[in-house]
Amino acid sequence: MGEIDSDDLLPNDRMRQQALEGEVTQIHRGHRYADEGDTFAIDDETFEVTTVTERTLGDMTDEDAQAEGMDDLETYRRMLERVHDDFEWDDDSEVVLHRFEKR
Repeated sequence: MGEIDSDDLLPNDRMRQQALEGEVTQIHRGHRYADEGDTFAIDDETFEVTTVTERTLGDMTDEDAQAEGMDDLETYRRMLERVHDDFEWDDDSEVVLHRFEKR
Protein backbone atom coordinates (compact mmCIF):
# COMPACT_ATOMS: atom_id res chain seq x y z
CA MET A 1 0.00 0.00 0.00
CA GLY A 2 1.25 3.40 -0.92
CA GLU A 3 0.25 6.84 -1.99
CA ILE A 4 -0.19 7.49 -5.70
CA ASP A 5 -0.67 10.69 -7.68
CA SER A 6 -4.35 11.28 -8.49
CA ASP A 7 -3.32 12.68 -11.89
CA ASP A 8 -1.87 9.29 -12.84
CA LEU A 9 -5.10 7.42 -12.09
CA LEU A 10 -7.65 10.08 -13.09
CA PRO A 11 -6.31 11.66 -16.29
CA ASN A 12 -8.28 14.92 -16.35
CA ASP A 13 -9.73 17.65 -14.16
CA ARG A 14 -13.32 16.66 -14.99
CA MET A 15 -12.84 13.15 -13.59
CA ARG A 16 -11.07 14.42 -10.48
CA GLN A 17 -13.90 16.89 -9.81
CA GLN A 18 -16.51 14.18 -10.38
CA ALA A 19 -14.64 11.92 -7.94
CA LEU A 20 -14.79 14.67 -5.32
CA GLU A 21 -18.54 14.97 -5.93
CA GLY A 22 -19.01 11.18 -5.70
CA GLU A 23 -20.06 10.88 -9.35
CA VAL A 24 -16.96 8.90 -10.39
CA THR A 25 -16.08 5.89 -8.24
CA GLN A 26 -13.99 3.85 -10.67
CA ILE A 27 -11.97 4.01 -13.85
CA HIS A 28 -10.85 1.46 -16.41
CA ARG A 29 -7.36 2.01 -17.77
CA GLY A 30 -5.21 0.14 -20.25
CA HIS A 31 -2.65 -0.60 -17.54
CA ARG A 32 -2.53 -1.02 -13.77
CA TYR A 33 -1.98 2.35 -12.12
CA ALA A 34 -2.61 1.32 -8.50
CA ASP A 35 -2.97 -1.59 -6.15
CA GLU A 36 -5.72 -2.32 -3.66
CA GLY A 37 -5.10 -0.27 -0.52
CA ASP A 38 -3.24 2.54 -2.30
CA THR A 39 -4.44 6.04 -1.51
CA PHE A 40 -4.54 9.31 -3.41
CA ALA A 41 -5.63 12.84 -2.60
CA ILE A 42 -7.71 15.36 -4.48
CA ASP A 43 -7.69 18.74 -2.78
CA ASP A 44 -8.00 17.83 0.91
CA GLU A 45 -9.93 14.58 0.36
CA THR A 46 -8.26 11.16 0.59
CA PHE A 47 -9.44 8.22 -1.49
CA GLU A 48 -8.57 4.55 -1.15
CA VAL A 49 -8.35 2.11 -4.05
CA THR A 50 -10.61 -0.78 -3.04
CA THR A 51 -10.57 -3.02 -6.11
CA VAL A 52 -8.12 -3.60 -8.96
CA THR A 53 -9.30 -6.21 -11.43
CA GLU A 54 -8.25 -7.24 -14.94
CA ARG A 55 -11.19 -7.32 -17.35
CA THR A 56 -11.99 -6.88 -21.01
CA LEU A 57 -13.95 -4.08 -22.67
CA GLY A 58 -16.61 -6.69 -23.40
CA ASP A 59 -17.09 -7.21 -19.64
CA MET A 60 -18.16 -3.60 -19.15
CA THR A 61 -21.77 -2.68 -18.43
CA ASP A 62 -23.89 0.46 -18.34
CA GLU A 63 -23.32 0.47 -14.57
CA ASP A 64 -19.56 0.57 -15.13
CA ALA A 65 -19.92 3.50 -17.51
CA GLN A 66 -22.14 5.33 -15.02
CA ALA A 67 -19.56 4.78 -12.25
CA GLU A 68 -17.11 6.56 -14.57
CA GLY A 69 -19.39 9.55 -15.00
CA MET A 70 -21.02 8.60 -18.30
CA ASP A 71 -24.73 8.12 -19.06
CA ASP A 72 -24.31 4.61 -20.46
CA LEU A 73 -21.87 2.25 -22.15
CA GLU A 74 -22.50 3.65 -25.64
CA THR A 75 -21.67 7.19 -24.45
CA TYR A 76 -18.54 5.81 -22.79
CA ARG A 77 -17.54 4.05 -25.98
CA ARG A 78 -18.00 7.21 -28.08
CA MET A 79 -15.95 9.23 -25.58
CA LEU A 80 -13.05 6.77 -25.81
CA GLU A 81 -13.14 6.93 -29.60
CA ARG A 82 -13.12 10.74 -29.46
CA VAL A 83 -10.26 11.21 -26.98
CA HIS A 84 -7.89 8.42 -28.10
CA ASP A 85 -6.32 8.56 -31.55
CA ASP A 86 -6.71 5.33 -33.51
CA PHE A 87 -8.93 3.77 -30.81
CA GLU A 88 -11.21 1.00 -31.96
CA TRP A 89 -13.50 -0.78 -29.49
CA ASP A 90 -12.65 -4.47 -29.28
CA ASP A 91 -14.58 -6.54 -26.74
CA ASP A 92 -11.45 -8.67 -26.21
CA SER A 93 -9.17 -5.71 -25.34
CA GLU A 94 -7.79 -6.07 -21.84
CA VAL A 95 -8.32 -3.25 -19.35
CA VAL A 96 -7.82 -2.80 -15.62
CA LEU A 97 -10.66 -1.70 -13.36
CA HIS A 98 -9.64 0.62 -10.50
CA ARG A 99 -12.46 1.17 -7.99
CA PHE A 100 -12.05 3.67 -5.17
CA GLU A 101 -13.92 5.40 -2.37
CA LYS A 102 -13.50 8.41 -0.09
CA ARG A 103 -12.01 7.63 3.27
